[in-house]
Amino acid sequence: MKIALIGSGVMGSAVLSSLVAADAVTEVAVTDVRGDVAREVAARHDGEAASVSGGADNAAAAAGADVVLLAVKPQYMADALASVRDAVGPDTLVVSIAAGLPSTFYERRLPAGVPVVRVMPNTPATIGRGVSAVSPGRHASPDHVALVETLLAGTGLVVSVPEALQSAVTAISGSGPAYVFAMVDALAEAGTLLGLPRALAQQLAAHTVAGSGVYAAESGQHAAILREAVSSPGGTTLAALAELDERAVRAAYVAAARAAARRADELAREADPEGADGEGHRA
Repeated sequence: MKIALIGSGVMGSAVLSSLVAADAVTEVAVTDVRGDVAREVAARHDGEAASVSGGADNAAAAAGADVVLLAVKPQYMADALASVRDAVGPDTLVVSIAAGLPSTFYERRLPAGVPVVRVMPNTPATIGRGVSAVSPGRHASPDHVALVETLLAGTGLVVSVPEALQSAVTAISGSGPAYVFAMVDALAEAGTLLGLPRALAQQLAAHTVAGSGVYAAESGQHAAILREAVSSPGGTTLAALAELDERAVRAAYVAAARAAARRADELAREADPEGADGEGHRA
């Protein structure tokens, strides 16, 4: 299988690591507007499991590719699609990891019948611990979705969702790392105020959040049950949780996620005013 990866930035490089680890992939052509950057990124992976080459010619990379994976920023996506349009057809699967652009945005800019799959990843994908939500466009089949899940398996958890849920996904896992980083920052600041050296406070906060996240993901238990297991009657944890409840921290997280989802809907409509009716129009 030949893959064309258009864009070799942070997320593109993370996806490249997953691609070269996929048994089905034999050749990857990586491009970037800075051809030297694409060649440097390609050279780091060439020979690991697939032949990897780099350059700046999107059309040449896409020609004959089974999958064209678009990893450019949303504001550059129209130009990227124009550059590969004549090199793809109904037998080419086009995959996008750009946030906010609905599948109709791609379908109207590509030849008729080209299957499109939209992916919403997040930044922990760069260390293989990310979350990617996959949504098929109207010409994409379940086999196309399964192929994308296989190709992205090395980036972390990959789930399939209806496209109408992509704004909700953006609000939780797409933007979610920023909420977590804000919590790590707050905990580290609290540790410093309590007398811990700053570096140690940061280390304790980051590792506590990381370990708790893995524990929550792998335990299979509801987060409320896990929280109660840490909360001894009359103890320190309940005293802290009471303060969080008093300050409506849980409600603030819910409000933040709803705000992110609303903004994702707005961005989708702004990017594709001729397309489908946004992602959900959340109140």
